[in-house]
Amino acid sequence: MEKFDKQKINHELYQCLAKIDSAKDFEALLQDLCTPSEVEQMAQRLLCAKLLLKGYTYSQIIEITDISSATLSRVSRCIKYGSGGYAEIVGKMVEADNEKD
Repeated sequence: MEKFDKQKINHELYQCLAKIDSAKDFEALLQDLCTPSEVEQMAQRLLCAKLLLKGYTYSQIIEITDISSATLSRVSRCIKYGSGGYAEIVGKMVEADNEKD
């Protein structure tokens, strides 16, 4: 049996996620794929990114989310220097929130 190609299986994961067209289906996949703690951590990071993009301070975010300063710092670095995922996806959420206000 041949050893799996990490890049290939990562690409297959991304392709799988890209095909999901409903929150219900995404929730079902995440429940099967991740532990409840992993899902909670991802949700917490997204909330932190959203709050950072809205202009909240580190102190405010830590108080609201109870996230560690190390994780918050990582999220912040990803927003500033990462691949653009937070800015693109979470940025759209922030824009939608601003339109509601």
